[in-house]
Amino acid sequence: MKLIALLLLMFVSGCEQSAENGQPKLTPEQVSLGFFQAIYIDKDVQKAKQFVAPDIAEVMDHYHIASAVQRHVLGLSMKQVTMSIDEIDIDFFRKFTDDVTVVVKMEGLKGGREWVDDRTIRLHKKGNSWVIVEILPEKGRIEG
Repeated sequence: MKLIALLLLMFVSGCEQSAENGQPKLTPEQVSLGFFQAIYIDKDVQKAKQFVAPDIAEVMDHYHIASAVQRHVLGLSMKQVTMSIDEIDIDFFRKFTDDVTVVVKMEGLKGGREWVDDRTIRLHKKGNSWVIVEILPEKGRIEG
C-alpha cells in the first residue's frame, strides 16, 4: 500500500508545471492563440506582450493600441474575430524541438465584410516557455 502511495505521489509531482506561480506551461498553440486573442478580442497590447520576444514587444510599444498593432505589425485589421490553429509544424517529438511555426486562421469582419485570413508566426522555446520570435510576412505580399 505504501508503495502505491509513493508511486502515485511521484506520478502527480512529475506533471509538468512552470516554476512561476505553479501555472502549467503553455503549448505553442496556446501561446499563439493567447497572443492573437489579446490583440483582436481583448484589445490589450500589454497582455499580448507576455507572449512575444523583447524586440517584438518594443515594436508593439511604439504603436500603443491594439488596432494599430493589427494594422501595422500584423497587416490585418479585423473585428469580431474568431480564431483557430490551422497548421503547426510540430510532431510527436515536441519535447526535442526548440523552433515551431504556427499558422493561425482568423475569421471576422474586415471593412464590414466577412473575411477569412491567416497569419504565420515562429515560436522559440526559451527554458520551459514558448515565445513568439517572428511574425512572418504574408505569402504573396509584394515588398517594395
